[in-house]
Amino acid sequence: MACLCRRYSLLILLQILYIYSLGFYARTNETNKENETFPTDKKPFPWNSLKLPRVIVPLHYDLCIHPDLSTFHFTGQETIEIFVRTNTSFIILHSKDLEITSSVLLSKDDMWSSTPGKKLQVLEHPAHEQIALQSPEELVVGQVYLVTIEFHGKLADGFDGFYKSSYKTHGGETRIIATTDFEPTSARMAFPCFDEPSFKANFSIKIRREKQHIALSNMPKIKTTELGGGLLEDHFDVTVKMSTYLVAYVICDFKSLEATTSSGIKVSVYASPDKWDQTRYALNAAVKLLEFYEKHFDISFPLPKLDLIAVPDFQSGAMENWGLITYRETSLLYDPKTSSAADKLWVTKVIAHELAHQWFGNLVTMEWWNDIWLNEGFARFMELVSLNATYPELQYEDFFMNAYFGAIARDSLNSSHPISNPAETPIQINEMFDTVSYDKGACILKMLQDFLSKQVFQKGVIQYLKKYSYRNAKTDDLWNSLADICPEGDLSSGSFCFAASRPISSAFSHDGSLTEIKEMMNTWTHQKGIPLVLVKCEGNTIKLRQERFLKGVFEEDPEWANLQSRYFWHIPLTYITSSSNTVHRHVLKTKTDSLKLKEGVAWVKFNVDMNGYYIVHYEGNGWDNIITLLDQNHTLFSPQDRVNLIHNAFELVSAGRLSLDRALDLTRYLQHETNNIVFLKGLGYLESIYHVMERRNISSVSEHLKKYILRSFKPVIDRQTWNDEGSVSDRMLRSDLLLLACDLRYSPCLQKANELFSQWMGSGGNLDLPTDLLKTVYSVGAQTGAGWNYLLKQYSLSVSDAEKNKILYALTTSRHHEKLAKLITLGMEGEVIKTQNLAILLHAIARNPEGQRLAWNFVRENWKKLLEKFELASFSIRTIIFGTTSHFSSRDELEEVKIFFKSLNNQGSQLKITRVVLETITKNIRWLEKNLSSLRNWLLNNL
Repeated sequence: MACLCRRYSLLILLQILYIYSLGFYARTNETNKENETFPTDKKPFPWNSLKLPRVIVPLHYDLCIHPDLSTFHFTGQETIEIFVRTNTSFIILHSKDLEITSSVLLSKDDMWSSTPGKKLQVLEHPAHEQIALQSPEELVVGQVYLVTIEFHGKLADGFDGFYKSSYKTHGGETRIIATTDFEPTSARMAFPCFDEPSFKANFSIKIRREKQHIALSNMPKIKTTELGGGLLEDHFDVTVKMSTYLVAYVICDFKSLEATTSSGIKVSVYASPDKWDQTRYALNAAVKLLEFYEKHFDISFPLPKLDLIAVPDFQSGAMENWGLITYRETSLLYDPKTSSAADKLWVTKVIAHELAHQWFGNLVTMEWWNDIWLNEGFARFMELVSLNATYPELQYEDFFMNAYFGAIARDSLNSSHPISNPAETPIQINEMFDTVSYDKGACILKMLQDFLSKQVFQKGVIQYLKKYSYRNAKTDDLWNSLADICPEGDLSSGSFCFAASRPISSAFSHDGSLTEIKEMMNTWTHQKGIPLVLVKCEGNTIKLRQERFLKGVFEEDPEWANLQSRYFWHIPLTYITSSSNTVHRHVLKTKTDSLKLKEGVAWVKFNVDMNGYYIVHYEGNGWDNIITLLDQNHTLFSPQDRVNLIHNAFELVSAGRLSLDRALDLTRYLQHETNNIVFLKGLGYLESIYHVMERRNISSVSEHLKKYILRSFKPVIDRQTWNDEGSVSDRMLRSDLLLLACDLRYSPCLQKANELFSQWMGSGGNLDLPTDLLKTVYSVGAQTGAGWNYLLKQYSLSVSDAEKNKILYALTTSRHHEKLAKLITLGMEGEVIKTQNLAILLHAIARNPEGQRLAWNFVRENWKKLLEKFELASFSIRTIIFGTTSHFSSRDELEEVKIFFKSLNNQGSQLKITRVVLETITKNIRWLEKNLSSLRNWLLNNL
């Protein structure tokens, strides 16, 4: 049954004027004969580009959707108000996996009469996911038309577009819901549309449903009408001007909790009925964070309501649809009985991330996907800003350092890419959603904030958001907005910036001239990689040199010089010295430079508190001095600086700049470290080296390293209590440390964990265990056949996804091949272990020495089946590829992976992640070749 929906608004006039004001009016016909191509059906198609022509601009969509949750099909009708910028006979838009049953054009005259309109011929170009609607007469420039399209399709089986999801009730009944996930290019799977971010429009949405369901969309419901036959039709208010990828609707039977912000915004959190009681924490967090963002950005949330919904089947963490944010259940629901401190931190930060998108991404949208970092980098950065202000007890600043570690790990490979990077095809666009866009984007924003001051940065961001509200922006627009806050005239004499409470000394280069923000930041967004700053102290002179930092490529390699050429950055350096705690600033704009100090210094530390995105190498006796200082009095450096030193040291080992024994020497002081985050970072490097040795079965070294860790850190391990007391960092230290201790077979840890597991199993799973220790207790329990089987049973029964995650991790630690194989089978079936968890399941099994070959062989043998479940460039496929191969460290394994990637042809060989994997394995091989002997000798000398 088609939905009969039609609308014409006085808003059209304003929108036309807006289009003219932006200079959209074109004088040439973009759909000319030179652009004709031939799609798969051999009929002429009047457009040959993956990007849509700018001939037609959508103003408003009137969309009516009717999903049938029994047959898994849906029908729809839409009326799109369009504005013609150039005379044309074609309307070209996107459509994928939809059958168009009718398409009619109405002119302005037709709108005010009973004329039925003119039928449009539909031409298809499946390879480009486009359709062309051919009009029998030319559409006239400057005119508004209505295009009515009737269509139908199938609810998708995957996680993109308009797809079906399911959950089981306490009684075992399976219930189906229908939900959407359109970013980046999947709105076209739900309705024909101009599916590019710059084609913003208003949307009026109607949903047909049965009485037992509810319907949600971006805007509040304004009325419901009865249609007969048990059907209802919900009408939602008109949206603000927005991109198609932000459209959302969900048909479900969920329950909600709701509250109202101080500014009158109704906030609701939805979940399946059995999990409804896990929504309260998210509701409180959403209200608090929404109120913070309104004040911080000085811009009111533009919608009257905000819904957050936990979707049972969801591929990523969440999606920021305007007014209806969809989440994976583990990213929204919080169960005090099974959610750990880490779970609470995760839920809070994901909510903070998605709410930041309501401004960064929704209100102001990148013009094209090459600048997706403007959305994702900002949202990641705003996690830090918002949580520091609203939830200081979570100590998120400590954990934000992981953004640096993740970005550097990827960016120090030649297979990285610039933050702002060309992306044309859907595959290339999907690949832009990676750690470079998210984490590196956030890191350079934090560096710029430190450079300009928090006050100036915030004012520039507010100016950017206000200037480009309901519009699209490019990276340069952000730099221009930030530069406008402190125009050069206000700074030329060294006076105070009018927008700041302190002089912007950081905005000056060493000769006193103003550093251009755009010029500086382009060096960070237009080229890939991360700089290495080499520091050498000679008397009262500090000599500086910058290079490109690369792991697995050494100075003596023939390709090294070529990989270095043309790379340099404008680096806003910060440093402290032995004679002054004052943070000194200097912009390094050349390959080499020098700093003159008033006096000689015993030591210097660059990148204060790790606010800058660069690696530092202290040449000469620089590292020796630092190691001695840490041994004597590590508190001379802040905790952030100590983490930075540890991280830099081990990164430099991978680049052949520092010997492994010097980096290991630096960690000896950790026995006296009192800061949890610093301790975990240092221990993390030792643990990762241990796992490399274990996976390669280099047992002599792994056993010695195990003994070293347990002997050196036994006092810290023994101090841990088996409860949930303490700060967030106390609890996360306890969780990670005891999990490692039990993994290393530390007898007191195993004894306590086995005792708790036996008590829990004896209680029928009803005993409340410390939430921070569930992963440890379950992992120890999973090592017996009875314990493993019981955990799998509890996994199927649990209504807490936080608990299910911990059980699933524990199940993957089994050393029994057949049990790991059973997990993979269950993951492929998608019933007991949902398909959404298959990627992380394979990743976890591959980390297990007994499962690494199993997981890898499974991927090779079942690649086509995996592509039936996940889109080629999806997050899941990239996780599967990287997770099952990146730990390899032998030349035989490298050759296996190369052969497999080569065999994929168009089914994956073009993915960027394949180059990342090959480079990562090569790096692992070279690390072992260069450092295994040193590691063996160091352990013998330190045991």
